[in-house]
Amino acid sequence: MPPTTPRPSPRATPAAGTGDALESTTRAFDANTRRALADTNLQDALARLSHGFPARRRDAVARMPEFEQLRDAARDIKVHVLENLDAYLERFEARVKDNGGQVHWARDAAEARDLILGICRDVGARTVTKSKSMIGEEIAINEHLENNGVEPVETDLGEYIIQLRHEPPSHLIAPAIHLSKTQVAETFRKVHEQFPAERSLEEPRVLLDEARSVLRSRYFEADVGLTGANMLVAETGSVVVVTNEGNADLTQSLPRVHVVIASIEKVVPTLEDATAILRVLARSATGQEMSVYTTFSSGPRRPGDLDGPDAYHVIILDNGRSKMLGGDFHEMLRCIRCGACLNHCPVYKSIGGHAYGWVYSGPMGAVLTPNLIGLEDTGKLPNASTLCGKCEEICPMRIPLPKMLRHWREQQFATRQTPATSRAGMKLWAFLARRPALYRLATGTAMAVLGMLGRRRGRFRTLPMVGGWTAARDLPAPQGPTFSSLWKQRNGGTS
Repeated sequence: MPPTTPRPSPRATPAAGTGDALESTTRAFDANTRRALADTNLQDALARLSHGFPARRRDAVARMPEFEQLRDAARDIKVHVLENLDAYLERFEARVKDNGGQVHWARDAAEARDLILGICRDVGARTVTKSKSMIGEEIAINEHLENNGVEPVETDLGEYIIQLRHEPPSHLIAPAIHLSKTQVAETFRKVHEQFPAERSLEEPRVLLDEARSVLRSRYFEADVGLTGANMLVAETGSVVVVTNEGNADLTQSLPRVHVVIASIEKVVPTLEDATAILRVLARSATGQEMSVYTTFSSGPRRPGDLDGPDAYHVIILDNGRSKMLGGDFHEMLRCIRCGACLNHCPVYKSIGGHAYGWVYSGPMGAVLTPNLIGLEDTGKLPNASTLCGKCEEICPMRIPLPKMLRHWREQQFATRQTPATSRAGMKLWAFLARRPALYRLATGTAMAVLGMLGRRRGRFRTLPMVGGWTAARDLPAPQGPTFSSLWKQRNGGTS
């Protein structure tokens, strides 16, 4: 197989206290969005998403009458952990050491990258196999390894495909969801030059088998295996990784060294707690009862073990998360990266993940990303929401995402980061809202005038100051009385 080149890693101005952050295109969110809406392949892929994960989640929940109670239990576990995070992290570290492993603490992305590279250099590693890890994306580890003479090889099928295409992932659990089968086949023909050019790549199974045949030897060649972690179990020092392909098992058991990279909030108290969270994770993410592979690793190979690494390292990353504790965005740290909020978000389903311009997308990304790389660079993201509340409704951890999106908007307004036109409009609305009689007069007059002008067609193709709406759809002409008038009628004259 020809050497792979890591996909470009988005970079941004480092946020205070987070170290060297990934480069982003979040400032170009509007342009990213326009490109996404005009991309027919992407729109076809997103249309399939709407009928996939959400439907399977709904069916999985229907088969479990106690699902809502289980959500409460899982949420309460994470609430308790965040209130006692230091104690559980210290307990986890002690158990890992008891098991023969090593724990390293990284304040920011730069420290985490250097720790991983140092481990690779210590063992003379030339190749690192990787299972899917959003933290790996966050710290741009592929680019760092490649720049320092170590070849990273993605082993998750979706991640492998986008690595060949030099693209970032577009979804938390389905990184290549933006691609069609035809695009994948074109990529394999271009890169897999060792296979006959005239081979058929029409069937998904054929694509899968070809990727498997290429990756199989890479597992055995790798000197180091790098995985993420779905959970860190304080009770036992175990790392929990879930996949549907088994690639993480080969990544962590075949090389001489296993390196885990995880953020501080991934710790849970006990194996029982981990099991409770696993029961909501797969159902929320893919609509499965459980992921095909759920693997607990607890250190290096012991005497008598048939497989496993000789050395075991866990790198625990902060990268701005400790600053979220106890603040407006504390509850965001309950996120288990299931992707359910992306799957149900009308904005994400219209523009996909790349438009958000950084590692995390959808509602969770719109809340988390400003915390990690700064609001100044990401100010468009909290406004990329209808605040319909679907994300909070389906979140297995009951994270109040709409509330936190409003917090970011409030901060933008308070620091004068919102556009002047928006600020002027809000001031005008506030002026009227504090004067009910004037408010009713203004809205009633506007309704009457717009209703009269739109009477013939019943809608407007264009109107001043609402071009963002009419550029994509007609604006219905007002009909009947205002909401305030209807409320007053139905509530006995009180408003």
